[in-house]
Amino acid sequence: MRKLLTSPVNIMALSDAESSIYNKSLSFISELSLNLMAVKVTHHPKDFLGWCTELLSLCQNGINRDLLETNQFKPLEKLEQLLALGISVSQLKMLRIAPWSLFVGFIEQQAESHALEERFALLNYIKQLNGCSLSDMSESDRLAYAGKHTNNHHYTQYDFDVEWFASTKGAKVFHTLLAENPESFYRALDNIPLTGDVTPEQYRAFTSAYKAIFTNYTKNNTDGEKAPLAPATRLLAMRRPDQFIALTNAKLEVICQGLGLVKFTGFDFDSYWQELVATIRTCAWWHQTEPRNENERKIWQARVILIDLFLFSAQDLAANSNYIRLRDKALNKPVRSSSLTKRSSVKLTIEEQVERALAAEGIPEYLKEKRESIINGVKKGKSPEQVITLMRAIFG
Repeated sequence: MRKLLTSPVNIMALSDAESSIYNKSLSFISELSLNLMAVKVTHHPKDFLGWCTELLSLCQNGINRDLLETNQFKPLEKLEQLLALGISVSQLKMLRIAPWSLFVGFIEQQAESHALEERFALLNYIKQLNGCSLSDMSESDRLAYAGKHTNNHHYTQYDFDVEWFASTKGAKVFHTLLAENPESFYRALDNIPLTGDVTPEQYRAFTSAYKAIFTNYTKNNTDGEKAPLAPATRLLAMRRPDQFIALTNAKLEVICQGLGLVKFTGFDFDSYWQELVATIRTCAWWHQTEPRNENERKIWQARVILIDLFLFSAQDLAANSNYIRLRDKALNKPVRSSSLTKRSSVKLTIEEQVERALAAEGIPEYLKEKRESIINGVKKGKSPEQVITLMRAIFG
């Protein structure tokens, strides 16, 4: 264990960010030294990424927690958080020099832990929405675009977590304005073309229009705020996942450390473009021409937003998807006939009403296959039962 703990300073060439993480970890390691020394070490990595991964595994699975003092659990938690940060920083560091083949290989390696197929499902759904205005979308679709999950995102229609890449649920003023005036956000976003490289002029036109929405709101409200960067990057990345990365305040610091950038604030639109986007555009993998291979093409079309897969993923990250939790909760709960059309305390979405109507006894398979047509009929004002009766008469 002693050899493992000292190897970063003895045999590794660390970046400034990695050195900072290592030095901070030493204080927590010292508080756990006796417990760590009792852990058997069989693998001694020669790089910082491997070191963080190995030590994190030993902290999670090797230390005998029954022998820890009460006051040692906090240092252990802090150490694990630092090691997770070290993994993210080291993996992001690879982006600066990674060729396309390494970029693709790493993403494919991380596919299961980062729920890549579910993320692709979100991006495919959003791609279909990009042809219409935010004001023309349903509220659920608009929130899916903006990154805020609600109970109306029924798992049968939204087979993905809408908050993958970046959740905006904490951006209250942003969502107030989006609900009141979605057309203004769309006019701002429409400055970004759907194909081709985005130019600085197009980005500045977007930011100017986006900021104006918040400026006008602040003039008339005491609870106004400066235009937040994170929700803007979510909109940009949904429109062009090959050009923009979706940020949260937590991701901002990690990504800046990993790419060797000076951290900028959550309101600094200029640094997002001039530092972060510009740095990404110096990478070899970003300049890759569109591949012929279908799987590689999917990655290429979303290559910037997929930088998320270079961040540390906890073992339960994929399982904690809102989609997975809603789906499993619904499938484990028996459907009762009395709840097919209504519930006393919760209003069902149209999708839920149709789902429960189709779950009734005696519904033939050919009607279940017409679920989307039934949903469209209900959206026009009919009840699920009326639409099903009509379809029975036509197709039965």
